[in-house]
Amino acid sequence: MKQTQDPHPPALAPLDSPEVVQSHKQMRRKAKRGRLLTYIVAVVIAVWILVPVFFVFSMAFTTVETVRGYPKNFLPFIPFSTDTMRFFLESDGVLRGLWNSFVVAAITLILSTLLSIPAGYGIARYIFRGRDLFRLSVLAVRAFPIVVLSIPLAVLFLRAGVFDSLWSLALMHTALALPTSILVVSSVFASVPYELEEAGMVFGATPFQSFRHIVVPLVLPGIAASGLFAFVLSWNEVFAASVLTLDNRTLPALVFTSLSNSPDAYKFAGGFFLMIPSIVFMFFIRRYLFNMWGQVTK
Repeated sequence: MKQTQDPHPPALAPLDSPEVVQSHKQMRRKAKRGRLLTYIVAVVIAVWILVPVFFVFSMAFTTVETVRGYPKNFLPFIPFSTDTMRFFLESDGVLRGLWNSFVVAAITLILSTLLSIPAGYGIARYIFRGRDLFRLSVLAVRAFPIVVLSIPLAVLFLRAGVFDSLWSLALMHTALALPTSILVVSSVFASVPYELEEAGMVFGATPFQSFRHIVVPLVLPGIAASGLFAFVLSWNEVFAASVLTLDNRTLPALVFTSLSNSPDAYKFAGGFFLMIPSIVFMFFIRRYLFNMWGQVTK
């Protein structure tokens, strides 16, 4: 049976009617509750992360007697002093370990950046057989535990005569950082339209000149973020540094191997030194990371 359409459909309620006003109030209250819940969760996560960091900072910049005392407190309720930091820096091997960490992290940054740029560009710009498999194989390297890579490399370095060397440790750290660096750099290259390179070549530039003068300035934030990530990863890595070095230990390996017989002042100051690169990295590179995220998601 065919239904006839009502020639006079019910009229919508006016915007200033009590029903509409009440509905708007309910929607605003719901939005405020959701925003308040988001703020509460953000504050809880920030406190969960920042309180231990501030506690380590407080113990690292106070007197050695305060560090030994109990119960422990935070700044500014404890005396501020550089005694703990001086005690740590004057400990045997710390300055050398600090220099070794910087050298290894710098080599890792340079090698991972130089290797990830052509690899990431090739993945992003060229279509070839097995490209997806190559991406998965690059990422699969990070699936292996570090112990699986460290022990065979230790045997290989012993046979090659390069064991306990900063260069061999930097090669190990480069192998750990390279998969993530390649994927990040390839994602950034993929966000830059290829038409920009073609436009440069139309105006007389060679492919390399188009890459250097057009593409590289656009992807520089992503490359910087990838390089600093490699630096922080190398700085904080401890297992491979403990296995592959004996006399030329980096700072994390030195602190890790001396935890059992070191005082609390040494532990807190060492923990503070290990946190510095990560904090600096997140503080200075955050806008580049947001910029890179915006380019990749376009």
